[in-house]
Order: sequence, then C-alpha cells, then structure tokens
Amino acid sequence: MKVALTGASGFLGPRLVQGLLEAGHQVHILGRNPERALARLPGGVTGAAFQAGERLAPEALAGAWAVIHLAGEPLNQRWNAEAKHRIRDSRVLGTRAVVEAMKAAGTVERFVSASAVGYYGGSHEATPLTEESPGGRDFLAGVCQGWEEEALRARESGIRTAVARLGVVLHPEGGALHTMLPAFRMGAGGRVGSGKQYVSWIHREDAVAALRFLLEDPSLEGPFNITAPEPVTNAEFAHALGAALGRPSVVHVPGFVLKAALGEMSMVALEGQRVLPRRLTEAGFTFRFPRLEEALRALLA
Repeated sequence: MKVALTGASGFLGPRLVQGLLEAGHQVHILGRNPERALARLPGGVTGAAFQAGERLAPEALAGAWAVIHLAGEPLNQRWNAEAKHRIRDSRVLGTRAVVEAMKAAGTVERFVSASAVGYYGGSHEATPLTEESPGGRDFLAGVCQGWEEEALRARESGIRTAVARLGVVLHPEGGALHTMLPAFRMGAGGRVGSGKQYVSWIHREDAVAALRFLLEDPSLEGPFNITAPEPVTNAEFAHALGAALGRPSVVHVPGFVLKAALGEMSMVALEGQRVLPRRLTEAGFTFRFPRLEEALRALLA
C-alpha cells in the first residue's frame, strides 16, 4: 500500500520509513525540503513539497491509501509568544491542510495523526490517565486538543482516523534521552524538581511499532496513548539511567533553576503525567520493552 508521511526527517521519521518499507509498503514523504530528506532515506521513497500551515495540493497524495502525520515545530525551545505561535500553527494549521488534501484526493482511507500526552495537562501527580481522561487547560494541552480536533475531521469524509498520543520517546539519537546523557555520563545527573512527577516514556522501537500497528488495523479509531505500560517517577527514571550507565545519579536540579533556564517550557519536565496505554494494550499490541530498566539497557548497550 502507498503511505504518505509527514515528519520523515524528524526523530521518529527515518526509523518509521524503514519499517514501512520492510513491511512492503510504498512510502511517499511530504516535507519542506523533500530532496534533502530523500538523500538520507532508503531508495524507492518518493517525495513532494509541503510547508506546514500552507495548502497541500491533493495531487501530492495521489494514489495514497494512508497518511501518517508526524510534522510539528519542536517543543524543546523557550516558549515566547513567537515560539508558541509556531508550535500551535505547525500542528493545528498543518493538520488542517493535510486533512483538506486527503478529502480532496479521494484515495485515502486511513489516517494516523500524532498528538502527545501533553493533551492531559500537567500537575496530575500519581493519578493514572487513560484515553477517557479529560484534557488539561495549559498551553500544551490546548495545542494537543486543537491538533486532535483537526485530525478527527478527516472522519467527515469516511477516513478512518487514529490519534497517537505519544509519550517521551527514548533513543540516544534524539529527544529527552539525548539531552540527558552528557550530564549522566559525567556522573552529574539526577532528579529534576521534586522528582515525584511521572515520566510516561516509550522506547523508540515500540513507538514506531505502535504507529504501524495503528496504520495496519483500520478498525482502530480515536485516541491511543503511545506509552510504555509502566510509567515511572522522575526520580526513578534518574536512578535507572544512572544505573544503566554505571554512574551516580544524586545531583538534584531544583525546579527554579529549570524555570529560569527554560521559562514556561520547563513545565514539560516539572509537571509529568502517569499515562497508561489502555486502548493499545486492549487492542493486542505487545511491547518489546515494557520496563524502563530493560529499555535503557538495550538503548545504551
């Protein structure tokens, strides 16, 4: 089947492209610089230009049976007014453009759109959150809710739609783990803030496998939490990472230090969520790395 993909050059994209090709799918990428992205991807992948927030020509999706939408402005930056505008528009307007193009193309039957566990907002402490839990009220929660609303409008044209609420995806090549590793390798890592806030993590291989799982079973619709079944506190995460590296993890980063450095964006690290993948598990998905210690050993071997 022909699958169109946005965000192919991001953290998840290249590994997902590889997995789709291995499964026998044709892959067509959509991005700001498709030629540059294609140069870093396996042969046989095609591409077309797409700037998030701009109109996407239906012809760019010609013949595509499914679309996976991962593109979005990076969150890891100081959230001033301009950055917030880019973060929101890249997700809300970008998704709107993809959905309008799918409706006009007339060939797409399956849509998988990324979202994030930020949907639930922060400050939940140890309360377990499932797909039925209400959305939060902070900036990131509002972005995720607008993002999902645009994605789910694809159902108006009979396109079966699943929304992947991704947790903290772990791999040394990027994301949170990549940022944390230098300090922990020097023995200067440890808990952040109170350490009691939960980290809803997932190994990158499981995240990619879950996206393919949603893609290949069109009966799965609506929101799905893409997180490992055993979230941990920030303090537990720091201890496990230190142990995996054979380094101490006793350095404490006070919350006010992180707030001074990152501003409002610091809430992502200081206000966690204990998110459970209830619907994914009930659908029969099997995690290769359900426990953090096993995941970190595999990632850092």
